[in-house]
Amino acid sequence: MKLSAFGRKFTADAGITSLMDDLGNAMASGDDMIMMGGGNPGHIPEIQQRVQEILADMSRSESDVRRLVGIYDPPQGEKQFIAALAEMLNREYNWGLKPENIALTNGSQAAFFMLFNMFGGDYGEGQRKHILLPLAPEYIGYADAGIEPGLFHAVQPDISFTDAHEFKYRVDFDAVEVTGETGAICVSRPTNPTGNVVTDDELARLEQLARDHDVPLIVDGAYGTPFPSLLFVDATPTWNEQIILCLSLSKLGLPAARTGIVIAAEPIIKALSGINAIVNLATGSFGAMLADPLVRSGEILSLSREVVCPFYKAKMQKAVAVFRDAMGEDSCRWYLHKPEGAMFLWLWFPDLPITSLELYQRLKARGVLVVSGHYFFPGLPEDGWKHRHECLRVTYSQDDERVAEGLRIIADEVKAVWREAGREV
Repeated sequence: MKLSAFGRKFTADAGITSLMDDLGNAMASGDDMIMMGGGNPGHIPEIQQRVQEILADMSRSESDVRRLVGIYDPPQGEKQFIAALAEMLNREYNWGLKPENIALTNGSQAAFFMLFNMFGGDYGEGQRKHILLPLAPEYIGYADAGIEPGLFHAVQPDISFTDAHEFKYRVDFDAVEVTGETGAICVSRPTNPTGNVVTDDELARLEQLARDHDVPLIVDGAYGTPFPSLLFVDATPTWNEQIILCLSLSKLGLPAARTGIVIAAEPIIKALSGINAIVNLATGSFGAMLADPLVRSGEILSLSREVVCPFYKAKMQKAVAVFRDAMGEDSCRWYLHKPEGAMFLWLWFPDLPITSLELYQRLKARGVLVVSGHYFFPGLPEDGWKHRHECLRVTYSQDDERVAEGLRIIADEVKAVWREAGREV
């Protein structure tokens, strides 16, 4: 089969396709694999009960069922939900939003594909612009989202040690360079894969850099604020017309609804809606209609703060305690990134005798599915920084006992690697 450049690019091996294939194959095979690789949210009883109630109410309403399955939404998205969301955010944060500031997409991944290629790539007359990622590592799903190669430029972080076995990435502003070839700046908050939360001060400095160079600052809030609020440190919800804020219903507990939310200046929303029309014709109504009652009542915020956040914080604390105990204080060098949000532990094994990809393969053979850290550095040169091959991303959103078993196997395998290399552990 002969393919165009577009076809070749999007059928080539990619980190996100490898991840999703592994997850799908493991689920379909029925193997007793411990699933610690993907970002599938945990099943929170309070959220599932509320969703069931909303579905039951909708099923009894002829007009709601018609809206749900029988009517195309406009390319901007379901209008009643958008209006309710603008009203709620204005009531809560005084952002001055109009419905024209919000668009829906068929999942956040679709939103980033459109935004990255709106602001990065070929501008004509020989000018090409990149998307600047000021804090690597970053989300695996960004890496292959550019239609053109070399879309991303990333910056290595400052690393500060916050405990004997804990560290934190910080934006190295001395190394962040916004130029005439920068089309947009993008940062996730909290960061997938590390659980890092860019501070209010860091975000304000990035916003000022974007303003000074007249480029948008894209903030990926899929795990963040104002919802679903998988945040274990303080982080102020922030939006103005310099910022493109991307939210999602997935981590609230609705990943199959595939509903991304983009909040931006009106011209950006208009452009995004036009692309939506061409690529998707219309966005799906399901997620918007499920979330509509939660938004109108403000319940989406209280559920996020009082149910979703504590659920994941408790899981994080259990996972950290298990891993610390399994690794011990005096064994080989190991660190975990300070877990400030999201649903991941980011494990770092300095000077590991094998690559993180090899470690991933060994763990997979032992029935534990994780993600090799090397996938999470889009925009950095392939060589020159060993750190990228020394890390793993581990998801702790699933059953606590299974997560604990998986973490103990990871610790055991890392120690086995060191023993094979002739080092006492």
